[in-house]
Amino acid sequence: MKKSRKTSHINRRTFMERSAKIATAGLLLNRLPASTRRGFSRDGEIKVALVGCGGRGTGAAAQAMEADEDVRLVAMADVFTDRAEECFNSLIEKYGDSGKVKTNPETTFIGFDAYKKAIDMADVVILTTPPGFRPLHFEYAVSKNRQIFMEKPVATDVAGIKKVLEVGKQAAAKKLNVVVGLQRHYQRNYREVKKLLGRNKIGKIISGQVYWNSGGVWVRPRKPEQTELEYQMRNWYYFNWLCGDHIVEQHIHNLDVANWFIGATPVSAQGMGGREVRKGPDHGQIFDHHFVEFIYPDGQVIASQCRHQKGCMNRVEEVFQGSRGNVHVHSGNYGLITSRWGREIYNHQGENDINPYQQEHNELFAAIKAGEYKYNDVETGAHSTMTAILGRMATYSGQVITWDEAMSTDHKLVPELHSFNDTAPVLPDENGNYPVPVPGETRFI
Repeated sequence: MKKSRKTSHINRRTFMERSAKIATAGLLLNRLPASTRRGFSRDGEIKVALVGCGGRGTGAAAQAMEADEDVRLVAMADVFTDRAEECFNSLIEKYGDSGKVKTNPETTFIGFDAYKKAIDMADVVILTTPPGFRPLHFEYAVSKNRQIFMEKPVATDVAGIKKVLEVGKQAAAKKLNVVVGLQRHYQRNYREVKKLLGRNKIGKIISGQVYWNSGGVWVRPRKPEQTELEYQMRNWYYFNWLCGDHIVEQHIHNLDVANWFIGATPVSAQGMGGREVRKGPDHGQIFDHHFVEFIYPDGQVIASQCRHQKGCMNRVEEVFQGSRGNVHVHSGNYGLITSRWGREIYNHQGENDINPYQQEHNELFAAIKAGEYKYNDVETGAHSTMTAILGRMATYSGQVITWDEAMSTDHKLVPELHSFNDTAPVLPDENGNYPVPVPGETRFI
């Protein structure tokens, strides 16, 4: 792998041989009209660029191609050659010589500036790198008038949130569709429950409990040839500047539902957390458990739990208590509304519901195909991300943190980077341990 400031192309023999097989089929497809980036000919291809070729990026690219028969993946970008190659091979295995995958070594870009070249080639961009880079990539995509799908969370620090909100206004002014991967907004059981809440079926929400308790995720061991920055980017989940901690990266889904159902963002948060199980050098800086109490504008209290500890209770769902009833909903196509006395008001058992990861792409590309401006999830994504960051600030510091206090800071974790030889934002001590937040001492991280 090159570690220079220059963007490089993949040039592996096996990659070239496989991509050559699809080149001629792609040449026969019609081009999109060049006159507009907001509406597309019903007879033209929709050119998509993928920025971030990990597992989520590979899945999102496939979902985009499933969403409309005219979607073509024309460019990919990543900082890692092997990730781009794995993504390409996975998509070719799925789509073969269908012509949907039109990327090749010349349109697969590697490096810290690779995202620009990929975005320049497309009409629609998919942003699925680690979230620390999301504000930068989103800003460039909007500057190029691209339609956008970007994964959650949309930032890892307050500076990133402010940037995303600012750029989101530009996207709205340009009538660019932006869908954020908070897929519960596109999931039928959540939508149906939200409709019924809007009809006052349980009265006013008073309190709730939201959970993402699981055994945790992967660890990628350090390799001798890696620079410190490359190691952190390979093991991105465990570094706050890249991931934001799992309260931001995963638990955002549940906090987003609380904001959505209540119709507001919290005014303050206080909580506790730490590292009890996952605490070695391989686990970077992040906590393995958080408990946060969020207070909303009308006094609603949401108790938030997220945990990465094996052998403990696993639970990923949302529960709310209203003045006239209760709600229980989770991502397994389940939604139950009952009265205060236990009478069933609504019971959603949607075994045949469309996968929400697919549905969000279906709706985005339907709007693009029709030349319609229908989706701007930017504010929702930014506010839900900021809710999770607020919770992280509370657990790391052990203090009550208000929304306004947090948003007034110049809290910035992500530096400008150009190569793997650049200095990483955080560095280990002589024993290989990274600085970890200490409640009572740490303020905002």
